[in-house]
Amino acid sequence: MSIEILTIIMIGALLVTLLLGLPLAFTLGGIAMAFTIGVWGPKGLYMAATTAMSQGTNEILLAVPLFIFMGTMLEKSGMADDLYDMMYRSFGFLKGGLAIGTVGICTVFAAMAGISAVATVTMGLIALPSMLKRGYHKDLAVGCIAAGGALGILIPPSVTMILYALLARESVGKLFAGGLIPGLVLAGCFVLYIGIRCQLQPHLAPALPVEERPDWREKLRSLKAIIGPGALILLVLGSIYTGICTPTEASGIGALGSVLVVITKGNFNWKILSEASYSTCRITAMVMWIVIGSSCFASIYNAAGSQELVTNLLANLPGGRWAVFVLLQVIYFVLGMFLDPTGIVMLCTPVFVPVIIKLGFDPVWFGITFIISMEMAYITPPFGFNLFYMRSVVPKNVSMMDIYRSVLPFICIQIFCLILVAIFPQLVLWLPNLIN
Repeated sequence: MSIEILTIIMIGALLVTLLLGLPLAFTLGGIAMAFTIGVWGPKGLYMAATTAMSQGTNEILLAVPLFIFMGTMLEKSGMADDLYDMMYRSFGFLKGGLAIGTVGICTVFAAMAGISAVATVTMGLIALPSMLKRGYHKDLAVGCIAAGGALGILIPPSVTMILYALLARESVGKLFAGGLIPGLVLAGCFVLYIGIRCQLQPHLAPALPVEERPDWREKLRSLKAIIGPGALILLVLGSIYTGICTPTEASGIGALGSVLVVITKGNFNWKILSEASYSTCRITAMVMWIVIGSSCFASIYNAAGSQELVTNLLANLPGGRWAVFVLLQVIYFVLGMFLDPTGIVMLCTPVFVPVIIKLGFDPVWFGITFIISMEMAYITPPFGFNLFYMRSVVPKNVSMMDIYRSVLPFICIQIFCLILVAIFPQLVLWLPNLIN
């Protein structure tokens, strides 16, 4: 069977099974098994077993459950309430101040969690009712939480970056360093957009009444809420960037540090520990099944000769290597409307990264542009994960169409940030080159 026919059949089978609503991990794994037997017979299953064992026991993946545990432990601890109170006191006097503060908290959680769900759900439960109660327009209130929560996969430590590094055979530390500045730039763009829009349309997000505004003593007292998270972020990321620890070792420090922070706050108990452990196990199991299923799918496809086909198709596109780059970003955007970003990373990285390297692009820089596209996927209708996280916490008077509409300006800002990173690659490469 030619690689062209195999491609059409495999992609067609994948689309049909996804439209039927089957889980991505088992869809990819099942198709891989069926085509392995069809092309090589039962003996080909040894390749699938070897691939699953190799990916499932890779040392890099040890960081995944540990970073997830770090984020979920802090989520259960009630730390977000203290952080939101600090932001409320610090920025409430501004038009749009609560939304700006919410993006700030999401940025802090992004630097502790590695996934988007933690900040999205937590801020949806804490910040959204507060903003709506004080007259914020639902589009702005919902949109800033959904978009701010998605920062968790761009600002390190990021589970998605770890998976990309595994498949692209790149340094996790370099990717973490490369994502820091673009992540902060994107968060800054969100804040700038909220601030400018609220100045032009103050009815969208009124400032706190004068009688509700705290004095400077209360503001100073509230700043203690940032001490624990700040110390943990510096400990984890600092140990990586200074070369003291590998990302895997730093994830262990972060997991232990999150427990110590919760103990210091006086909130530690068996319920918090068990709930955080359960959430970690559930999310890690989902990630690992996607890793195994997509690895088997990619292995069978690559073994059949896909790399030569994809390279020839992309290398011969009119417009040169930048046309290829733009096409890949469009593909990621379309896939992000329908698929889990983790699955997209696992499915596309082994196929596209060798082509990118052959065309002369830096794989670390390309990886960050890929991650920005995956961040877009978290809030891109109709199936962005954060949209459904928000649906689970919004009041009944906020419809799914309201949620879809709320994220559109933030998607445009993400596209702007992607273009910015493409034009100025040193935004990504400066810090990795500095610590190399």
